[in-house]
Amino acid sequence: MSPQDTNSSNPAAVIVLAAGAGTRMKSRLPKILHPIGGISMVGHALAAAQGLNPERLAVVVRFERDQVAAHIAELDNTALIVDQDEIPGTGRAVQAALAALDAEAETEGTVVVTYGDVPLLTTGLLEELTATHERDTNAVTVLTAVLDDAAGYGRILRDTTDGTVLGIREHKDATEEERGIREINSGIYAFDAKVLREALRGVTTDNSQGEMYLTDVLGLARARGGRVAAVVTTDRWQVEGANDRVQLAALGAEHNRRTVESWMRGGVTVIDPATTWIDSTVELDEDVTILPGTQLHGKTTVARDAVVGPDSTLTDVEIAEGAEVTRTHGSGAIIGAGAHVGPFTYLRPGTVLGAEGKIGAFYETKNVTIGRGSKLSHLGYAGDAEIGEDTNIGCGNITANFDGVNKHRTVIGSGVRTGSNTVFVAPVTVGDGAFTGAGAIVRKDVPAGALTLTVAPQRNAEGWTEAHRPGSVSAAAAAKSN
Repeated sequence: MSPQDTNSSNPAAVIVLAAGAGTRMKSRLPKILHPIGGISMVGHALAAAQGLNPERLAVVVRFERDQVAAHIAELDNTALIVDQDEIPGTGRAVQAALAALDAEAETEGTVVVTYGDVPLLTTGLLEELTATHERDTNAVTVLTAVLDDAAGYGRILRDTTDGTVLGIREHKDATEEERGIREINSGIYAFDAKVLREALRGVTTDNSQGEMYLTDVLGLARARGGRVAAVVTTDRWQVEGANDRVQLAALGAEHNRRTVESWMRGGVTVIDPATTWIDSTVELDEDVTILPGTQLHGKTTVARDAVVGPDSTLTDVEIAEGAEVTRTHGSGAIIGAGAHVGPFTYLRPGTVLGAEGKIGAFYETKNVTIGRGSKLSHLGYAGDAEIGEDTNIGCGNITANFDGVNKHRTVIGSGVRTGSNTVFVAPVTVGDGAFTGAGAIVRKDVPAGALTLTVAPQRNAEGWTEAHRPGSVSAAAAAKSN
């Protein structure tokens, strides 16, 4: 059943459980803050929850509480942050969240419970869970999946007569027969708020782990006459969590596969999907071409007919229509329409390349604005600079912008032509239409239309090699030619 086939209403609340320490991740960073596709795992979880348009959203935190709470507030400043106390277990986490929600106004209707470490879960699947729960007037509806290998997961026990859920058996407590069941509990539920509230009062820590299990609510709800059912997903990735870095990498790869496939179906040419990585936050137009070994991160945008790659990594880079970016590492840059960048180019933040412009091989730029049609073709550095239109910067040019204490700015006008190995010692201004000779060191402002030369007379010390390097290969070559 698809969400369009249902008449789901917005749930009264969504509770996202994000209190776990994630010790198997072996990281100083809380598990749920580890990123997948440019967004934290809890960020993905919150996006799926927000898509339901719940009346209220609560997130339960504990481990590294302040860091996690601050991150959640950045993502959704309306979310209610709930602290789990020292009593462990998912049942206690949900009980704390429901109490906090009830303190504002008693919750009535559907309460959805999900987790902060299931980054591939979609709003569509949560909508299906919610709609089925409300349509069938269930007390509890659990989201399940069927796995080829269900080892380690809680098994779904069903009534053989009507198919409703009898309960959940944890793997360690299951019989051999029960371990043969392939339908597993995802831990994601839709509850009737009243049923949940009353059942949680009966959940204890009387078990081998000393925890309040949320799974106990199902048996208690059924014992009180409530209907407990399941929605089965055929997409196991949507209920997969990441407990260690191996699982994190697997989820990241699957997320990227889906992202790349979605862009290809939307009209983007990706030559080699296996070596292409695209964050969730990236935007691409139709007829963009992505070549192998390319990574697009952050708020990168690529316009129609642009070509990116191969072997390029771009973060927060804006690429206009028809531009080409080859073997480039860049961040915080803007590339104009029809412009060319690369190969082997390093674009640092603040780089703005105008339409039809060029930044060529082995060039580094930072905080520089380059006008329309201007070219910085090879082997140079431009930082803290402004370059006009239709200017050609020669090979090996650099802007010497740092005096050891402060950064200074270089301004080069339009229609300028600079010789090889020119050094601009900032602060300095070069007027429109000016020229510099090869090897010039520009320390003073250059008027428009002027030629700047800083060339010392050439002096040849004849016989120097034989006199100062006797017996060398060079000396022998010189003697032979004389």
